[in-house]
Amino acid sequence: MTRSRLVAAARTARPLFSTARHARPLTSTAGLTSTAVPAPALGPRTAPSSQHQFQCRLYSAEARRNWKDKLAAFSKQDKTPLYDFHVAHGGKMVIFGGHHMPVQYAGLSLAESHHFTRNHASLFDVSHMVQHRFTGPKAAAFLETVTPSSVADMDVNSSKLSTFLWPGTGGIVDDTMITRLGEHEFAVVSNAGTRDKIFKYLTEQTAGLQDPEGTEFWWEVLEGYALIALQGPQSAEILQEVLEPADGLDLAGLYFGNTGFARLRYQVDGEWKTTSEKAMISRGGYTGEDGFEISFKSTNGEADPLARTLLQVAGPERLQLAGLGARDSLRLEAGMCLYGHDIDDTTTPVEGSLSWIIPKERRTKGGFHGAEVINKQLVPKSKGGAGIERRRVGFVVSGAPAREGAEILTKDGEKVGVITSGSPSPTLGKHIAMGYVKEGLHKSGTELDVVVRGKKRAATVSKMPFVPSKYFKGPTPAPA
Repeated sequence: MTRSRLVAAARTARPLFSTARHARPLTSTAGLTSTAVPAPALGPRTAPSSQHQFQCRLYSAEARRNWKDKLAAFSKQDKTPLYDFHVAHGGKMVIFGGHHMPVQYAGLSLAESHHFTRNHASLFDVSHMVQHRFTGPKAAAFLETVTPSSVADMDVNSSKLSTFLWPGTGGIVDDTMITRLGEHEFAVVSNAGTRDKIFKYLTEQTAGLQDPEGTEFWWEVLEGYALIALQGPQSAEILQEVLEPADGLDLAGLYFGNTGFARLRYQVDGEWKTTSEKAMISRGGYTGEDGFEISFKSTNGEADPLARTLLQVAGPERLQLAGLGARDSLRLEAGMCLYGHDIDDTTTPVEGSLSWIIPKERRTKGGFHGAEVINKQLVPKSKGGAGIERRRVGFVVSGAPAREGAEILTKDGEKVGVITSGSPSPTLGKHIAMGYVKEGLHKSGTELDVVVRGKKRAATVSKMPFVPSKYFKGPTPAPA
């Protein structure tokens, strides 16, 4: 995804985002046949705790048996609960991940929206993302099979970034966020652009595990829930103003990577109301700034007035709306991957510079898809391992920005890689990019060239994130 394409989309409102060229064809069953999931001896199922019981609605056995029909219907949705809100507020709509989404809003350029997020706060609609729930005593073991993460030892209400993996190859099916809601409850968010592929993958991987009675294992996709992201240094003070005080959630005590629950207050015709259920409020996001991702029930029409109330309470000096365009430049500055561009089915976490998501115990014991490949890659050839041939790195590029697909060359003209994402950095006033280079050329400061419009441009390998992250990990210690 590039800035020029985003600007073009803002002008024409035509579809611009696609991961189809990177994705494994859905007709292929390669990598989907190995579905064995260990079934360890685990204790009896415990009921969800009351604070997030709303998140995992326990369907009747009959309804559970029809889950495949529900899945097919879900994949056809094309408007988020905030579609009318976007149109009413000047959103320039494009098709992304099968949904009508705002790429930007009238009155703000992409750069202005980007800067506003860094300096104040912006509200993003991310309801196109897929919200999953995995429940039952076998849920943790399943997630530890399809991802390289340690899930069983996660604290309740904590989150971690992970990746779904292909058996055999260890290629990345999708990147995902896992949150533990209870002893046997997990919330998982996956990308909109991989929706159909993920449904196929998880259908195959859960074959034989799905339990209509819900006593051992259940996977479902949430219906009727919105997901919004409030990002920026003023996001906490704004969100605190619309939390129901009686629920006692103090955001000053909610740190990065953790989740809390509270009802949200909103206004309709001057009258204050409260959401019917508690929202799931996770501290984190896709911008590198402090912020929150908020999941809440939207079937009762609360999404629109809640978004309007946030804008009203904050005022235009603290909060603006932002779309896909600013989200892309923000995530690039933060060094975050865009699936289908910076990582895909052919990329392992090690190649994608995501080794940090694989904890020590999983490197030793394995047991996850592709472990036999990935754990060998983690050991350099110089130490007897397989190592890797390529690695994702960041670049600062001189002259014109390097776009996706641009060739990376040594100073002698040898092709050694390709750019996967690139754009001007509004914060730095430089051109930045990500791409893959041959192992050994990945060290910060390495001087290379990229080919931009037929001309060589100097490119220096740079550490990521390009802009320091500002996650809230606790109060700043007082000076000594």
